[in-house]
Amino acid sequence: MKNNKTVLIEFQKDEATAHLIYGKLSKKIKNKKNSEILEKIAKEENGHYHTFKSLTGKDVNPDRFYAFFVIAAARILGLTFALKLMEKSEEAAQAKYSAVIESFPELKKTIDDEEKHEQELLGMLEEEKLEYVGSMVLGLNDALVELTGALAGLTFAFKNTQLIALSGLITGIAASLSMASSEYLSHRTEGKSSQAVKASVYTGIAYIITVALLILPYLLLSNYMNALFLTLATAIFIIFIFNYYISVAKDISFKKHFTEMALLSMGVSALSFGIGILVKQVLGIEV
Repeated sequence: MKNNKTVLIEFQKDEATAHLIYGKLSKKIKNKKNSEILEKIAKEENGHYHTFKSLTGKDVNPDRFYAFFVIAAARILGLTFALKLMEKSEEAAQAKYSAVIESFPELKKTIDDEEKHEQELLGMLEEEKLEYVGSMVLGLNDALVELTGALAGLTFAFKNTQLIALSGLITGIAASLSMASSEYLSHRTEGKSSQAVKASVYTGIAYIITVALLILPYLLLSNYMNALFLTLATAIFIIFIFNYYISVAKDISFKKHFTEMALLSMGVSALSFGIGILVKQVLGIEV
């Protein structure tokens, strides 16, 4: 069992790390509003750090490795995702501090104020990537459902990984252009002309990346059944990663959306595989 001072030092280290992360991010992002929000949070974290320092009587260095990880995640996956991921980590750690709060009642207000204030500030964050999540979901989901189904059907029909990859690639590229065009026209019809181009780009990019990942096994493997198995595993992995991202960034249920997308994608694949068998037997075509 850790003593109170040890836990206080851990809490102090968390504050120092958060101060470092928010401070670094406030200087790196271009959005002025977001920069000001993060700078304000950084000052709050620094104040809380000194509150704990008054109780521990020592300086504590931040966790620079974790700070680097969060900052890198912000650059790659978006600012809101990185910050909410960090907030979830902090929320999970709150339970171990209950004993400390009982021993130092003056800390309860500090911790409660910090959580409330930071949630309010994070709720104000504006990020383009999240505004177009709907377009990304459309492209990703459509590619997963259509292409996994098409590849499953083509696998039994052709039994040749090169032919399957070629057919899948042509189908995927054509479908990505079609989806991007449809998203553009949809936004124009809804009177969102200023967002139409970006929405179509996000849809098309999400689609084409998914297409490339799903077809890759057929380019790497010569056994068509092994390639199909790896493609389906890749589809599940993509669904897992994307739904985890959305669940963190948008505060929605991971389990519900992951299960829904996975069952839909795998169900269509199974049905398409059966159709491929049926069509080949009925038509009697051999490739």
